[in-house]
Amino acid sequence: MKFAEKTGKTVEEAVKNALEALNVTEDQVDIQVLEEPNKGIFGLIGSRPARVRVTVKEDPKQIAAEFLDQMLQGMGIEATYNMKLEKDILYVDVVGRDMGVLIGRRGQTLDAIQYLVSLVVNKNREDYLKVIMDTENYRRKREETLVRLAKKLAYKVQVTKEDIVLEPMNPYERRIIHAALQNHPKVVTRSQGEEPFRKVIIAAK
Repeated sequence: MKFAEKTGKTVEEAVKNALEALNVTEDQVDIQVLEEPNKGIFGLIGSRPARVRVTVKEDPKQIAAEFLDQMLQGMGIEATYNMKLEKDILYVDVVGRDMGVLIGRRGQTLDAIQYLVSLVVNKNREDYLKVIMDTENYRRKREETLVRLAKKLAYKVQVTKEDIVLEPMNPYERRIIHAALQNHPKVVTRSQGEEPFRKVIIAAK
């Protein structure tokens, strides 16, 4: 992490000196006051300046891009990234050819890479940043597919009165099923099992 320790007659002056040394603005850094200024006796004896440590904040978009560059190069994938940081969520959209390799079976590869990017981005952060990765609108298409599946199976449960157990899904996909049927008048949903084999059960009310 890039930082500078500087002194000054006041804390403000010490911070200014550090910002100039790092060639950054105040909104790009974290500031730690190491020593408050002391005028000493008669302004002479025992006086000491203010001392601060100014650390440049790491850019999560840059960290994510650098990590993805290394990982995708190892996979033989050429891609670019469209990133957007909104409050505590980093959206990463991967653009390139042959994105099916990146998505994997039912999005498992995409989910795994998203998890790794999240670990790297949050390594030195105090406040947790959620990472959502997508490519070729896979997330939206998968959500639409799951909603259709949920409604189709709910109708079957309604007719047969028999529970249906879905295949194991990650938490994100289970939430889509639950949300799609939460107001259904004839069926209820619940999750069962341990990760990563936790499943959704659709049952008649």
